[in-house]
Amino acid sequence: MSCQASRGAELGLMGCHTCGLVVRAGTLHEARCPRCGSHLHYRKPNSLTRTWALLLTAIIMYIPANLLPVMYASAFGNTQGDTIMSGVIYFLKHGDWPLALVIFVASIMVPMLKMLALIYLLLSVQRHSRIRHRQRTQLYRITELMGRWSMVDVFVVALMAAIVQLGALAEITPGLGAVAFASVVILTMLAALAFDPRLIWDHQEQFEAHD
Repeated sequence: MSCQASRGAELGLMGCHTCGLVVRAGTLHEARCPRCGSHLHYRKPNSLTRTWALLLTAIIMYIPANLLPVMYASAFGNTQGDTIMSGVIYFLKHGDWPLALVIFVASIMVPMLKMLALIYLLLSVQRHSRIRHRQRTQLYRITELMGRWSMVDVFVVALMAAIVQLGALAEITPGLGAVAFASVVILTMLAALAFDPRLIWDHQEQFEAHD
């Protein structure tokens, strides 16, 4: 017989999603955190549904973010639009491979990996996976941390580099790709926040209870 620790829900304990305070909910239907006043829930309401909605929207926006120009450069009467990938190619051709690598990884690879990680976490929870609970929790923490390092910062650095190189000879204006790009950043960040990592462990505890 395995020794199990009591779940917080069974003890009537709730953790505040805002400030992290653990409180005893008692029999209140709508408990509030005594520290910050936020509503308390044993699990984030509709966590999987909200995460899927935000994630699928981010996946849709990821397509125009990479296909549409993120900026337009106008010089001597000529206007040229550049996508993220064309910017990477531009810096590679001019020998700025470190900057090209940073833009490629942070603006193309990172958002793709974030979305794939969230898809894996969502499917594993919905399928009641019994394996690698700790590793999946760590994966979520990494994904959440990555979301806080906004890709917009990298985009601004690349944009500023282009402005400095062109100086007063060109006018730089953002394109629709930049709007879609920023949307992907915000949506993936919100999707990671909407996901409740405690769901990863719920079914494990249910299986252990039947062992």
